[in-house]
Amino acid sequence: MEALIQELTTDSGRDPIYPQIFFKTSLTALSHAMEDQVLAGSDRPLVIASFQRERFYRQEAHRYRRIARQTSQVYILAAMETDFTNGSDPDTAGGYETVAFDQQDCLSQEWNLIIVGQTYASCLICHERAQPQLWSKQAMDQSRQFEGIWTFDRRIASRAASLLLDQILGYRPDLAAKVAAARQEFVPTSLEPLAGVGPEPFAERLLTYLQAGQYKLMKAYRSLESKEQRERLVNLITTALRQSLDPDEVFQVATRELGQALGTCRCLLYACRETDEQVFIRHECLGRSVTSLQGQPWTLQKNPLFQTLAQHQTSVEVVVEDNEQVAQSPLLQQLTQQWHISRWLLVPVLHQDQLIGVLELHHCGESREAWTVQERVLAEAIAAQVGVALIQARAFAHLEDLNQQLAALDRTRDNLTAIVGHELRTPLSTVQVCLESMATEPDMPEELRQVMIETAMTDAERLRRLVQDFLMLSRLESGRVEWNPEVLSFQECLDMALSHIRARQTREQLPEVVVELPLALPLVRVDGEWLVEVLSKILDNACKFTPADGRVSIQAGSGAEGLLHVTVADTGRGIEPDRLEAVFDRFHQEEGALRRTVGGTGLGLAIARQIIQRLGGQIWAESAGRDQGTCFHFTVPVALEGL
Repeated sequence: MEALIQELTTDSGRDPIYPQIFFKTSLTALSHAMEDQVLAGSDRPLVIASFQRERFYRQEAHRYRRIARQTSQVYILAAMETDFTNGSDPDTAGGYETVAFDQQDCLSQEWNLIIVGQTYASCLICHERAQPQLWSKQAMDQSRQFEGIWTFDRRIASRAASLLLDQILGYRPDLAAKVAAARQEFVPTSLEPLAGVGPEPFAERLLTYLQAGQYKLMKAYRSLESKEQRERLVNLITTALRQSLDPDEVFQVATRELGQALGTCRCLLYACRETDEQVFIRHECLGRSVTSLQGQPWTLQKNPLFQTLAQHQTSVEVVVEDNEQVAQSPLLQQLTQQWHISRWLLVPVLHQDQLIGVLELHHCGESREAWTVQERVLAEAIAAQVGVALIQARAFAHLEDLNQQLAALDRTRDNLTAIVGHELRTPLSTVQVCLESMATEPDMPEELRQVMIETAMTDAERLRRLVQDFLMLSRLESGRVEWNPEVLSFQECLDMALSHIRARQTREQLPEVVVELPLALPLVRVDGEWLVEVLSKILDNACKFTPADGRVSIQAGSGAEGLLHVTVADTGRGIEPDRLEAVFDRFHQEEGALRRTVGGTGLGLAIARQIIQRLGGQIWAESAGRDQGTCFHFTVPVALEGL
């Protein structure tokens, strides 16, 4: 019947008949009106009705049985399903014929009702149009649309009846005699228009009213579908936000769902600020076979569209082919040509009037229609949800950082408590015992008294160094140290540090210390007192964790430009690779605060790092692990020639 509609539309021998768009409700009302005209009259017309499905026929079967009691030329066509088969109804006077056609037949997409009588004729032939996939089943059923013709023209009705009778014979050859009789009586070879026969004004008004009402209903369904789609996507983003505070996961869900919902060629989502020069595209959804931007740099500052969005904080949409900004910007011309962008929509992701990201939609290739108001509202709603997700993710990450800092402070407090409890209480107890012993025992032998005095002095010196380290680190971290850089010989500073180490420990307690310095070592420009302190701390640490039969070597040479590279290597206990940076933290004890076999506050390396950084160098450690020894490296500036 589509061919007949096309023929009537283009027939040059008569006034063309233009197809109309009918809704299901309108066709149902028109069909009932045509059927009622037969039931109300005395004529015995030819009636041919085709139903797309058997279930549609069952809803109207009682009406056609009544019509069949009035005329013997009734033919009902429907797709072959469970109960509907070829046959004749014996309960009606003349009987009416059922014709079951194949579900693949084009009749399964049509709505046809043909009535041809002696004094009137009416014809309704339509083909169903495809519906949007996003509509719900209820909306699709109520808003089903058909394109076709409704007319009272006897010649058109006869032609349509002839075509349907041909199809009936294809499925029911046994009806050849009955069909021939119908052709002879109702479908003659030449027909003249029936005078005075035409649609009544009331029928025309009724159809217009039904069509208008159905159109409003369709708009309402579309609006509801749009709202439902927006709420579904927003809920999806909200669910992803609640399940994960990872912005990458939220971004990926948002780009995928929005890109698929809008059918856009390319959907991009990225975090950025107004001052960012460029970003790298990480989250993308491609609607069809277009080039991917995954991992590509995306310029922002030189992009006039981004500048407009950042300035006004509102969505920006452009049609590339007639946009003045695109024509005047070499960058936009390059981007649109390289990535085949024909229509561009940018939606800002905001938080408290601050730009924190952008959502981009691209149509590529041939220019597509503009995004509808509903689509833009949906994109802006998703952008708002993404903004909330991004801010919460950042807040969570900041909270984690604060928790880590608090945990570090807790560890520092615990170490400080343990160190102070051990390093202060032990020497104080020793001093107290020695003094009490000498005070309560005046007759103590002179040799024992001398031992007591030496022991008390040793532990008092230990307490002095502990307090000195605390005060020194406090001065360094607060910036209350005056630096007096001067040109010095590194050898001299090293000799002073070695003398301090040997003065505090007997030669038997120290491992072998080997100095391997080149003869032509450049002078350094440092504060000598503080460089000696660094060398003393590092050498003291190396000797402390190296057995007496071990070895400590000191080397120095030219490092990076303008720096002297110093290495202190030992064959001692070593450090696990994942702890090499932690040894420079305050109060760090490699063995743990309460399991130490050697004394110390854990401040020596922290002090050394503060001094080296103030001198303009760097300090770091290397070790292959436990019992593999340790190498401490640091750099200090060399003296420039002529100074």
